[in-house]
Parts: sequence; C-alpha cells; structure tokens
Amino acid sequence: MGGSTYRRSMAKILFVITGVDHWTLADGTQHPTGFWGEEAVAPYEAFKAAGHEITVATPGGVVPTVDKGSLAAEVNGGQENADRVAGVIAAATELQNPIRLEDVHLDDYAAVFYPGGHGPMEDLAVNTDSGELLTSALESGKPLGVVCHAPAALLAAVKADGANSFAGYRIAAFTNAEETQAGFADKAKWLLQDRLTEAGVQVQVGEPWVPNVVVDRNLVTGQNPASSAPLAVELLKKLG
Repeated sequence: MGGSTYRRSMAKILFVITGVDHWTLADGTQHPTGFWGEEAVAPYEAFKAAGHEITVATPGGVVPTVDKGSLAAEVNGGQENADRVAGVIAAATELQNPIRLEDVHLDDYAAVFYPGGHGPMEDLAVNTDSGELLTSALESGKPLGVVCHAPAALLAAVKADGANSFAGYRIAAFTNAEETQAGFADKAKWLLQDRLTEAGVQVQVGEPWVPNVVVDRNLVTGQNPASSAPLAVELLKKLG
C-alpha cells in the first residue's frame, strides 16, 4: 500500500444509509426493513477493490439495519451468494461505526452513494440534512450515486423557492410495476415513481428487476438491486 501514488489515487466515498428498521404502511403497521444488502455490498466491494476508502453516515449515527429479506437465497441468486452478502455486511467495520449524517462535510469526500431498501421511504424522504447534502453534492459536480428506493431521499432536496433540486434530471428508481410485483403497491402510503414524477424528476422506467442505470451529468441512478453493481462501475468511471 503505502506509496504516494497510492495515496493520491485513493478517494473517500460517503455512503448515506437509512437509520430505520421499519417502513410505516398506509394502515399504520410497521413493515420490518432497513437497507437492502446487495445495494450496499456490490458498490462497497467495487469501491474497496479499486482502493477507495468508505465512510458510512446515518441519521443520528445509528448502526444501520439490513433488511432481513435482502439476505434470502431467492433474492441473491442462491444461498452461496446470500451468505457472501451477509458475510460482507458482518465484516464491514464501516457499517458498524457510522458517523452522524448531521456532521457530514461534503468537502471531505470525492463521491456520495445512497443504497436503497424500503428504509429511505421512512426517514431519508423527509430528512432535511440529507436533502441539503444531496443538493450540495449535485451542485458540486462530484459523482453522486443513488439506487432503488434511495431516490426517495431526493424528495427532501428542496431549494429555497420550493422547487426540487433534481427537477429536470433523468433518473432511474424503483418503479410502480416493481412495487406491485413486490406486493407493496396497495399497502404503501405513496409510490416512489409517482412522488418523484410529481416533483418534476424524470423517471426513466426500465423492465422490472433488470439492470437500468441512468447517467445525467454527475448523477448516476439505478432502478433496482440488479442495478447496484453496474451503477458502481459508472461511479468509478466518474472518479477516474
């Protein structure tokens, strides 16, 4: 490791992760959730393999909860991969030692990444610290990656005039069709694709569950868990 060339090429990447372990449905019941395993693990592995450093931030600095459903064999292409995802999460010291989102200084990082899961629908969608960070990251020109349900956080990125900071941007996000197939569309208080569209964000809808990554300026977004690995590739390209 230790040469000066190594230090120059290493970047610090900020992962902003939901701090909740539930998602409140329309009838008031709490669905257990958190962040989605693959959406954190695939980019984590890609960035670490490229020699970069990762810092995790959550609201209040709470240790993030992985959605147990995201560790199931059937959503990971088999038990072997499910075990690998769970193993990476358990071994990632960054996940066990998050900093407070409220204390983040964007200047400290070369790029920002938001993994999904239903958790962001609960907290990041209404978190003003996260919204201000997203607006600043977008305006800074630094690579900004957001995947699956994490674009819910974009809803809190509002300018002084009330307009959404991401209005007019083309993005990918978890679609109404996917939420329907996942069994939650009729239980949710609101649907991500609809709310983003209402905010003036241009959601580019791809086939359900198939990788769909949209790049618009410094913003790189992915539609679903399968989009997280290809999204990481695009973010690494932007980091140079």
